[in-house]
Amino acid sequence: MYKIIFIDIDGTLRNDKKEITERTKKAICEAKKKGIYIVICSGRPRKYVEEVSKEALASRYVIGCNGGEIYDYKEKKTIYVNALESKEVITLWHMAEKYDVQAIMVSNGKRVVRKQTDDDTDILLEGPIETFLIDNPVAQCVLSSLELEKIQKIKEEINDVKNIEIVNLSKCLVNDKLPKEKPFFLDITCKGTSKGNAIKKLCEYLKIDLNDSVALGDSYNDLSMFEVVGHSVAMGNAPEDIKRIVDEVTDTNNKDGVAKFLEKLNKEVL
Repeated sequence: MYKIIFIDIDGTLRNDKKEITERTKKAICEAKKKGIYIVICSGRPRKYVEEVSKEALASRYVIGCNGGEIYDYKEKKTIYVNALESKEVITLWHMAEKYDVQAIMVSNGKRVVRKQTDDDTDILLEGPIETFLIDNPVAQCVLSSLELEKIQKIKEEINDVKNIEIVNLSKCLVNDKLPKEKPFFLDITCKGTSKGNAIKKLCEYLKIDLNDSVALGDSYNDLSMFEVVGHSVAMGNAPEDIKRIVDEVTDTNNKDGVAKFLEKLNKEVL
């Protein structure tokens, strides 16, 4: 019997209107009643993932920053964080300045930005980056721009920087046949960070065998999840090359794909 289910947010848990449907919430609650953990797992900052998890009525554990952080929001306890080295963050910040793109540092569950945004929860960095990093570990850095060429050039430069890796990026940067959706972005973490590694750490923490785990996702940063869980499920809106490597494909995020999978599972679990 499956004991834990990991669910991505954008393109998976939520529809294109950024909604979690009542049908999905009900299916999540039914799974929890059967003793199954429902863990929201995303590239988003931990605090953001926590709020989505609460809205979805999911379990107390969340994975944020593409696996860079695991948090128990009931106990207000960080279970795991894999922070970037300060020198790498400084290098990325200077890249953002060089190409005049947005830089977002995810630290302590919050977003600290190079350029002001419309989100009043974002914090504009006003002092030197070096000073900020003294007491603020960064789990993930995001570089983004409306100009594809700038992000492509940064992507090439990042390949020469040690100890960091791009764990998620705009789909069109992986497959140029896919739509070019703005803004274009790169999610960058310390090497070894991935949703898959975070899943292994949380399962070890909860003493759950990986064979008893499931993951649902729609994008390339979900591949590491699919590689480690006992059962992998792609959304109907996932790229075809992702659908080909998973155990199962459910319906799209706009047609309650997550709910439909959970409802089927709930019927199978007594």
